[in-house]
Amino acid sequence: MHIITETCIGTKDTACVDVCPVDCIHPRKDEPDFGKVDQLYIDPETCIDCGLCVDECPVKAIYTEDELPESQVRFVQINADYYKKS
Repeated sequence: MHIITETCIGTKDTACVDVCPVDCIHPRKDEPDFGKVDQLYIDPETCIDCGLCVDECPVKAIYTEDELPESQVRFVQINADYYKKS
């Protein structure tokens, strides 16, 4: 599973969205939530762990769960919670 972490906050660069083959990174710029949230999120149920998003992120905010820095572990739940709100 891939997780978007703290360095995405305030940046929300959507290069990762453009390369995702399964459309699991949201909100996109054309979605209503884009202006309401601080960062992008990866849907843990949809992500196929292809890793294409990792190299596209200009702020290096995306990690696999096993490579996640200890200081960023809370973002596993933050990403999951974004998709549970609906």
